[in-house]
Amino acid sequence: MATETMIPGPLAAPAAAAAPARRTRIDSVDLLRGAVMVLMLLDHTREYVHRDGLLFDPTDLSRTTVVLFFTRWATHFCAPAFVFLAGTGVALQLARGKPKREISRFLLTRGTWLIVLEFTVVRFVITFDLDYAAFPGMLQVIWAIGVGMMVLAALIHLRTRWIAAIGIAIVALHNLTDPLAVGPDPDAAGTLWMVLHQPGFVQVFGARLLVLYPVLPWIGVLLCGYALGQVYGWDAERRRRLLVRLGLGMVAAFILLRLTNLYGNPFPWSAQKNAAFTALSFINTQKYPPSLLFVLMTLGPALLILAWVETTRRGPVGRVLVTFGRVPLFFYVLQWVVAHGFGLLLSLAAGKPTSHFFGMPGFTPPQPGAGFSLAATYLCWIAGVALLYPLCRWFAGVKQRRNEWWLSYL
Repeated sequence: MATETMIPGPLAAPAAAAAPARRTRIDSVDLLRGAVMVLMLLDHTREYVHRDGLLFDPTDLSRTTVVLFFTRWATHFCAPAFVFLAGTGVALQLARGKPKREISRFLLTRGTWLIVLEFTVVRFVITFDLDYAAFPGMLQVIWAIGVGMMVLAALIHLRTRWIAAIGIAIVALHNLTDPLAVGPDPDAAGTLWMVLHQPGFVQVFGARLLVLYPVLPWIGVLLCGYALGQVYGWDAERRRRLLVRLGLGMVAAFILLRLTNLYGNPFPWSAQKNAAFTALSFINTQKYPPSLLFVLMTLGPALLILAWVETTRRGPVGRVLVTFGRVPLFFYVLQWVVAHGFGLLLSLAAGKPTSHFFGMPGFTPPQPGAGFSLAATYLCWIAGVALLYPLCRWFAGVKQRRNEWWLSYL
């Protein structure tokens, strides 16, 4: 969901003069973003197609299998990278020479637009339902990015080191507040706390909303992405060294903190029925909201991938991922349509129950016999990627050829 990652010529060159330089993109950023979005489609396809998609959490070690666990766990990389790169995209706009005042205005309006989309277009493609009285909506990743952009609109006037310090402090310290749990039917202060840090249902102006992405930790992730975006003004070798050191450091910090069970995740890992499930317990960290260990576990490898792809040749798969990464919001909306549509159409064709496809997922439990195997889920995912590619390639071409202001909001 990042803003454009286009920069003029060498980023280290002074900003410029008269005629604007030809704009290029940073393929490594687009490739990573595209890769996590493809994984996102897998996650949502599983929710709509797999027979157990709405019956239990695939990271529940008492019910899951190793394959099902990793089908879900692999998609944990999506949201942190998605939000982090949204911040990086803002830094790249600054590197193109846009004044901070202009970027601040853009972040404020784009953040507002994303929140509106969350409660309109995104809500519909998730639910296939227009009954706002029954379910007004939920606060998901698009909402979190929107709020994060609005916060960055205010903070962007600070020095980058201060923005980095704020982002790191939020990510590293927010788990200290885990004991502050709000009960059912919270008051105004409790509602605000849930929006910031505790998932669950809240009443806002009489509407019952589901807070799935409490926004405070995600703001921290976005601010960190903005701060790290400054490295794209460095020479390539210096940048890669930093990305590798940070990535390895985050992975090491995850392992050491997780081994101790002292801090960074609300629930500890523990010995399970066998070695494989004990390993699953070790990497089973909290996403809602993202714990410190969840962020270290996902963004550490993401930074290593960013460093690695800068030095590798783009094959066909890489070029496809770059294309997806250039149109994140377009892909995000369409992948919900594809995942939801596949589940519904396959169920209709097979004569299986379909009532659970209308309304908020999980509110209407699927009837017996609903859903398909995990193998069918993977086939639908592959078909969905193939279906989305020509659409995203077309829209990426539109954005490259045209400069209308509204395209920066899509």
